[in-house]
Amino acid sequence: MPRNPNWTRDELILALDLYFRLGSAAVSESHHEITALSRLLNELPIHPSRAAAQHFRNAASVYMKLSNFKRLDPDYAGKGLDAGSKQDEVVWEEFASRRDLLARTAAAIRSNVQSMGGHQGPQLIEEDNEFLEGRLLARLHTVRERNPALVERKKRLVLSQTGRLACEVCSFDFAIVYGRLGHGFAECHHLVPLSELDGTRAVLPEDLAVVCANCHRMLHRSRPMISVLELRGLLAAPNRDG
Repeated sequence: MPRNPNWTRDELILALDLYFRLGSAAVSESHHEITALSRLLNELPIHPSRAAAQHFRNAASVYMKLSNFKRLDPDYAGKGLDAGSKQDEVVWEEFASRRDLLARTAAAIRSNVQSMGGHQGPQLIEEDNEFLEGRLLARLHTVRERNPALVERKKRLVLSQTGRLACEVCSFDFAIVYGRLGHGFAECHHLVPLSELDGTRAVLPEDLAVVCANCHRMLHRSRPMISVLELRGLLAAPNRDG
């Protein structure tokens, strides 16, 4: 029988969140939280063609993944399962000491499952768009800041208020540098942190910031994503070598 696909960062975030929420409680694969996570993992738009569908992320595999985390937990008195992956270790290192961020991120993934639109395939999980918080939230973030109607509303609003589209980080203005060619050109960055995305809330122009392409790329390059204000501070710092 074909093997199931490897666990992704998004799935591991949900599993690690459950691991910490269950704590030291004695549980089995029939525990209601484990079966609930199994159902959720089967709803995520991550693996459109699953190799062994009848066994894909079933309760037994979820229970096994929680046991993999035990081997990484210094507070666990036992041994745990050794057959975990390198990605288990990476996600543990990034989130074990940041449990508030872990909980918020897992909650954001759960709350946005419906708005993610089902099994949409690889375009939903572009490798270049994977953030600390996982590819699903990163993709949702990107979709929102590329919404043509919303971006146009934001640009019109800023132009009416300031008369220009200057980057909110570095003040670069395409119209000043490129003349008529650059008039009305700028990118928009979605300001809501990935761990706080809410699929039930309408996105408003004030949720976007006008940025140049360079600053937008730097915002997306940070892990976790820093704010416009933080990037402005880095740009203004006299020594930016670090």
